[in-house]
Amino acid sequence: MTPPKLVIFDCDGVLVDSEPPTLSLLRDDLAAHGLNLTMNDIERDYTGLLMANVAKKARENGADLPADWIEQFYDRMFAHLRKGVPLIEGVVEVFDALNVAGIAYRVASNGPDEKMEITLGAHPDLYARLKGRLHSAHTHGTAKPDPELLLIAARAEGVAPEDCVMIDDSPSGCIAARRAGIRCFGFDTAGDGARLVNEGAEHLASMRDLCARIGL
Repeated sequence: MTPPKLVIFDCDGVLVDSEPPTLSLLRDDLAAHGLNLTMNDIERDYTGLLMANVAKKARENGADLPADWIEQFYDRMFAHLRKGVPLIEGVVEVFDALNVAGIAYRVASNGPDEKMEITLGAHPDLYARLKGRLHSAHTHGTAKPDPELLLIAARAEGVAPEDCVMIDDSPSGCIAARRAGIRCFGFDTAGDGARLVNEGAEHLASMRDLCARIGL
């Protein structure tokens, strides 16, 4: 197996374990605005979406959200995340191996730059490696499942899509990779990854398995 020339990572739920606190906060916030959902509902229907699309979907399902809800929720989310979130187990070892192999890496996230600065910035050694390699949908004006965010990352390294690998934990990211012609691993440590495999991804249950799966 020939290793890729570029590995593109999603951020939340792939590099940092920020999804549980963020989704729990979202569940409680939507309940306060009249939309009661289970965590399974939240994980299935809202993971990986831009906040504008979260708000749209929530309103369509009965949430009475104020006009400035997105700004309010970001303020609460950022304050919550500043308490700290751990790295996904095995992430540092993956980056060490990519450095040794001379394989480039970048991050493509639907989250804003400020969120990545908060979550990744709490881990200075890793954040230093990723400076200049972070691509936010908010900055580039294009979001997964549109493939363009991934293609921007690939072009930044001068690498063709077929020589890239994407790691994502949401259907929107897996769809974007498929549309871009990029091999994708659907990261799901708690299940069989069916909702990601259904979008063309290969299930990845542990970050520690990634290097072997890409030929390192």
